[in-house]
Amino acid sequence: MKFSIGGSLKLAFRPWVEGLENIPAEGPAILASNHLSFSDSFFLPAVLDRKVTFIAKAEYFTSPGVKGKLTAAFFKGVGQLPVDRSGARGAGEAAIQSGIKVIEAGELFGIYPEGTRSPDGRLYRGKPGGLARVALATGAPVIPVAMIDTEKIQPPGKVVPKLMRPGIRIGKPLDFSRYHGMDNDRFILRSVTDEVMYEIMKLSGQEYVDIYATAAKRQIADAEKAAKTDKAEKADGTSQ
Repeated sequence: MKFSIGGSLKLAFRPWVEGLENIPAEGPAILASNHLSFSDSFFLPAVLDRKVTFIAKAEYFTSPGVKGKLTAAFFKGVGQLPVDRSGARGAGEAAIQSGIKVIEAGELFGIYPEGTRSPDGRLYRGKPGGLARVALATGAPVIPVAMIDTEKIQPPGKVVPKLMRPGIRIGKPLDFSRYHGMDNDRFILRSVTDEVMYEIMKLSGQEYVDIYATAAKRQIADAEKAAKTDKAEKADGTSQ
């Protein structure tokens, strides 16, 4: 199914790619990408000959009914791995252990260091848990990846995607083997994450914001809520 979905995506959207030679022909590697769109997890595997495994919440694979089965089949077909978020430490620890298993199997593991999609197209601070811990626990090289213009294909609220060419830039592998086994040192985790984010920034050309994307989303939501309240109060004052 990966090849049929990937072939359809390439035919319809004709994504351009730079740096394919940086993907190893065999052996494990971590692909660390910026995250602009829900479609990022589909476009990147579509342009590679090798399977890339991303993680996805388990609910995508267990929903009932025909729609649920189709959704599960689609996510499995594009290399998504279900992660149970019900454990004591939640999705973070489950994702890390899943990533380590993928690497130990000699495969490619895809991860978004920002932890969530960018709310405004800018690049946000990487979370020091998943990416760095998988890299330091396994010694696998980290390959920075930049998705270009994928957020323009299907903006929030749009059902029908826009047919346009997204881009993918793949950087040279980063070697963090000098820190192997130091995956419990928070300063090392932060340093590794920041180095990867810097390389992603250079590849993507995005403006970098030194806060987490989750915090930025809260700020945007609070600002929108405040604006609505202010508008309602003004309207109420005018009507009196």
